[in-house]
Amino acid sequence: MSRPKTPADVGSLARSYTTRSIEILGGLQETSPEDSVKVAAARVLLDRGWGKPKETTEFTGVNGGPLEFIVRTIMEGSKPPKK
Repeated sequence: MSRPKTPADVGSLARSYTTRSIEILGGLQETSPEDSVKVAAARVLLDRGWGKPKETTEFTGVNGGPLEFIVRTIMEGSKPPKK
């Protein structure tokens, strides 16, 4: 079963609502009696205007110490390096 193709102009059509959508979000952020609505609207506006915050991941070794790793290279027919 194949899914229907999305019209090429659907993205353009959606973008045509940008200004009105931002006006609505701004209005909700300023006038909604619900704090959760204000926060959601503010978050969407900031994400669109400034981009979503970057996610970071920190890796640590045993007991929070530095991360240690060993790199082994295997080369056929090569001799080990001289020390």
